[in-house]
Amino acid sequence: MSIATSVLDQLLEHWPGLRSQVYFKTSLTALSHAMEDQVLAGETTPLVIACFQRERFYRQEAHRYKRIAAKSDRVFILAAPETDFKNSSEVHETVAFDPDDALAQEWHLIVLSSAYATCLVCREKEGSPLRVPEAPGMDQARRFEGIWTFDRQVTGDVARLLLDRIRIYRPELEAKIESTLDLYGLRGSSGDREVESSFQNVDPGPFAQRLVTYLQAGQHKLLKTYRSIAAQERRERLVNSIVMAIRQSLNPAEIFQVAVRELGQALGSCRCLIYRCKSTDATAAIAHEFLGSSVASLAGQTWPLQDNPLFDDVAIAAERIYVENTATDPRIENSPTLQALIEQWEIAAWLMVPVLYQNQLVGMVELHQCGDCPGQWEDEDLALVEAVATQVGVALIQAEAYANLEDLNEQLEALDLTRSNLIAITGHELRTPLSTIQVCLESLASDPDMPAELRQVMLSTALDDADRMRKLVQDFLTLSRLESGRVEWNPEVLPVAECIELALSSVRARSSQEHPLPTIAVEIPEDLPLVRADGEWLVEVLSKLLDNAWKFTPPEGTVSIGAEPFDESFLKVTIADSGRGIPGDRLEAVFDRFYQEEGALRRSTGGTGLGLAICRQIVNAWGGQIWAESEGKDCGSQFYFTIPTVESGSRSPGSDLASDREIGSKSSGKGKKREKSQKNPRSRRTTLR
Repeated sequence: MSIATSVLDQLLEHWPGLRSQVYFKTSLTALSHAMEDQVLAGETTPLVIACFQRERFYRQEAHRYKRIAAKSDRVFILAAPETDFKNSSEVHETVAFDPDDALAQEWHLIVLSSAYATCLVCREKEGSPLRVPEAPGMDQARRFEGIWTFDRQVTGDVARLLLDRIRIYRPELEAKIESTLDLYGLRGSSGDREVESSFQNVDPGPFAQRLVTYLQAGQHKLLKTYRSIAAQERRERLVNSIVMAIRQSLNPAEIFQVAVRELGQALGSCRCLIYRCKSTDATAAIAHEFLGSSVASLAGQTWPLQDNPLFDDVAIAAERIYVENTATDPRIENSPTLQALIEQWEIAAWLMVPVLYQNQLVGMVELHQCGDCPGQWEDEDLALVEAVATQVGVALIQAEAYANLEDLNEQLEALDLTRSNLIAITGHELRTPLSTIQVCLESLASDPDMPAELRQVMLSTALDDADRMRKLVQDFLTLSRLESGRVEWNPEVLPVAECIELALSSVRARSSQEHPLPTIAVEIPEDLPLVRADGEWLVEVLSKLLDNAWKFTPPEGTVSIGAEPFDESFLKVTIADSGRGIPGDRLEAVFDRFYQEEGALRRSTGGTGLGLAICRQIVNAWGGQIWAESEGKDCGSQFYFTIPTVESGSRSPGSDLASDREIGSKSSGKGKKREKSQKNPRSRRTTLR
């Protein structure tokens, strides 16, 4: 059963002279509370009828109406049920009307006693912004139209209309309704115009005072809400500005610098720090700092983390720590490390917020208030720092991911180039000798009467190209063994001069009239320290560097070999040539696998481009360095590599080093050899053609 008739429409029909006004929810709440307080403060027993539209609105005021019911036995509450609201007479008369009833859109409060009368009759306007009770901000913006008056006749008419509606929903209350009509003089006609309409003779002061109090309280809440909204807007604006600033750069250093500056300025802190760290780090380097006042700078300092109880708590709990007063915190009192930091850097209040990514600590945000500066940060300030720390963590991981992606792309490009070079070089270097071998063998097989001299030429050519193929395959296998760590090193103590002599002998054996050697000058000081290395691999490095210099130096050019101490632990060997030189941007690339300056298919010199890559693997294996220098094209080039000396033998590859006795005997033997060939007391100089 539902009734579509509006109480407000019925009232305006009976009283055409009344004019409805527009009220907001806050105004109606203030008026209702003032009317209810007048009942609670009075000595009479009034009639109170309240319509709350729906049960959820009544639940907010249920405690007040329990107190009102203690003052009067004529209290009627109407609402559309939503959960457990039902017809009841336990505390007061509860009337559950149909949700489709017109009362579901109206808000009524009638207070009628022998001394005073007042009523509030309103209906929610169409288009009111609220339809969701869980949105308090929108709830306050609800608009109603209706009547609020002290007029006793109007109040009586509204009371009769609502009692008639109660009679329909609660017919068992017929006797109580009739007695109420008699008790409060509501039997007269609602259309009687002969009764003077006037305010009752009652002091409106208490009512007005309570109304002003509620309006002021509402205004205070409104201002508080505005302040909260403004603070939230400020916080979101700051976070957005920081997010936009840090996301414009994928450089972690720039991200930290922007975040530390914006955050320090926004919170007015004396000092703001952001640094990279992990939960296992013992210290952190302070590189990004904001100073808001005349306090000492921490930039460039090493910040202790291992003996820092505050850092330990943050790392374990992954939550912020805020120390409002460092002088009274027990963790600081029991930590000499923290006490020293506070005294040195004048920290009065300390805030630490972790920068997390996937629950892993990747950094820390610290704010300090120093000296006499106020150290009180509000909850919204702490939430702001946490929001900024979250964004910094995300931006930091994005920057690192981008950097890793760039590195990966470079590696993929290098791998693709290596693959292309491998195909081109191996195809060229294998096809040429195979073709020559095939031609020679076919000629020998098809012409059994070939002259002996020509047969010998064919066999020599096939053997030479077979040896070329063997060296090519050997280089592939050697580089593969070195890169995979499958080489067994046999370090020994030896003089570098003997290894140079062996490498020169190998180069001389490979020279011919078609490929003559340039002038080779060797100048090795006699007082060089002994080196500790695998002799076979050291000769391999020297041979390949000499081969490289020979290939790119014309016969009329020169190649020089020298050696000198590099530092306390290493000896430096230099192989310089007057050949075609190396462009400045290729000095590192020449050590890459399959690198060919002229391209794989248009080279004037043979080779696979593996020689220098093999040299780098060997030198790195014994802990040395290898690099190249050149003034540019046609200006020659210089290759350098370092070898550990006997004093630094622990850096050599392998674990079975020669004993001191073996070192002594070998050193003695080598010294005798040097004495035989010594021409200069300070150095040996040899020139070869």
